[in-house]
Amino acid sequence: MHIESATSSQLAEWEKELSAHYERICQHELSLDITRGKPSAEQLHLSDKLDGILATDYRAADGTDTRNYGGMTGLTCARALGADLLQVPTEEVMAGGNSSLTLMYHAVLTGYLFGFAGNVPWRALESPKFLCPVPGYDRHFTICEQLGIRMLAIPLGKGGPDMECVEKHVSEDGDIIGIWCVPKYANPTGITYNRETVERLAQLGQIANPGFRIFWDNAYAVHDLGPFINLASIRAATLENDTVDSVLQFASTSKVTHAGSGIAFVSASSANLDSLKLQMQAMTIGPDKVNQLRHSRFFTECTTLEEHMHKHASILRPKFECVLEHLQNALGDSGMGQWEKPRGGYFVSFNTRPGCAKAVVKLAADAGVKLTPAGATFPYGNDPEDSNIRIAPSFPPLEELDTAMSVFVLCVQLASVRQRLAQCRNASG
Repeated sequence: MHIESATSSQLAEWEKELSAHYERICQHELSLDITRGKPSAEQLHLSDKLDGILATDYRAADGTDTRNYGGMTGLTCARALGADLLQVPTEEVMAGGNSSLTLMYHAVLTGYLFGFAGNVPWRALESPKFLCPVPGYDRHFTICEQLGIRMLAIPLGKGGPDMECVEKHVSEDGDIIGIWCVPKYANPTGITYNRETVERLAQLGQIANPGFRIFWDNAYAVHDLGPFINLASIRAATLENDTVDSVLQFASTSKVTHAGSGIAFVSASSANLDSLKLQMQAMTIGPDKVNQLRHSRFFTECTTLEEHMHKHASILRPKFECVLEHLQNALGDSGMGQWEKPRGGYFVSFNTRPGCAKAVVKLAADAGVKLTPAGATFPYGNDPEDSNIRIAPSFPPLEELDTAMSVFVLCVQLASVRQRLAQCRNASG
């Protein structure tokens, strides 16, 4: 039954049945977590051959003793791995520690305090602002919020950010100094930017503040669940438009090998890399080159990157199918929500009826299923529609995920029916 076609009496009976079912679930005292996109233990095991792979041979192919200081930009072999992930030349890549988030924070801090490539530091502007396609990645928003950079929400469609909105802001406001982008399998919607969007983003450098930078967080570049989807090259587009300094690209092996001990990469023009290195020299003597060498040997001696990611997909695919099956079976054509069917990445984005997301999250929590807080996918935690919920299927075993999703859809039904019933009673009273 579609919720909008139900009568007040039907809704009341429906609410009674759902509430009884919910109370029975609460008695089970579940403790399930689908909040963050962490790899499962089964996925992490795929890379266990990293341990011991060096066998006391710590010299890279170029003769570098990886146990010692130095090498600010990382080993050449590690940079080549980053170049493979981002589809850029090796010389445009810097390989760092385990976290691309750290590199992104460092890059934002560099722009804010010192400026890129000789441009004015962002802090010198009256009100520096970032454009934030929504729903988006909460940790991006946290970086801006911590530094006092104002965030402007931009609608995210099936082909990428609303470019008319982006271009209007950039052309009319010189204090716009950046935009966050997760261009392939966006967090959380799972969409991939189309070619037109990539090309229009690359043209922003022609109309924006000279210090403007696109933060291209390509975290899911190789995380396909099925056939590989090709993302148009932002580098090629900026070369065509003479805007190469406007983009900083990021990636990591955090969801490729061991999440807590991978390699992070930043790719940029030589001018941007020089700006990053200049500030980085004050905070480090160099990255963990031993770990970089381990990864380089792992992907030459044990597996190829493509073969490795196929193994990840075989583990993740049934979990995404589980989520989508629950949503379709319980909520399809019900008017209680909408969701994306991602072809890769780590999340499923679900939109409740406006005004229901917080209620769903609370109901789920009280029933023992922890979700990402409602509003987390928007700047300042403020979802004006109170509708978006990010579902992360990757970490729990399939059996636990199945249970968590059965609780989730029940909570969506209950919150939706209660809201609609209240609306009907208010209208008649």
